[in-house]
Amino acid sequence: MPKAELRFQWARLGDLNAVEFHAAMVQRVAVFVVEQNCVYQEADALDPVAWHLLAWSGDHLAAYLRVADPGTNYPEPSLGRVLTAPAFRGQGAGQQLITEALRCCAETWPGQSNRISAQHYLLKFYQSFGFAPVSEIYQEDDIPHVEMLRPGALQK
Repeated sequence: MPKAELRFQWARLGDLNAVEFHAAMVQRVAVFVVEQNCVYQEADALDPVAWHLLAWSGDHLAAYLRVADPGTNYPEPSLGRVLTAPAFRGQGAGQQLITEALRCCAETWPGQSNRISAQHYLLKFYQSFGFAPVSEIYQEDDIPHVEMLRPGALQK
């Protein structure tokens, strides 16, 4: 499949319009609740305070994640709710999304590490971006996860 051409949109919740946030929630529920068969509160207290990164291909939301500021969820800026919409899987959208997120984190919080609670089956994917496991495997919503840390770059 050809590589997806993406347009990135960074915003706080209050800066997203209803259609944009609806697109994000539709994909989050489709992936994390329906596809993964996990009944839990998808919208949570981090949504109003996180940065939302939406990756658009034309009018379609191809990928999404949110970044919690340092000290909000973990001491470091943390990535969460990482997803690629099913129609865009296998086209590099996930790699582009993580690359953009890490670029912005490095620019916004120079030198800081990044943390993620990753589904265990994605361990190698996140390792390819410099994340390393820092916990044992644990269950979250009956899915094996591992906490991972990506060291921040040294500042000159």
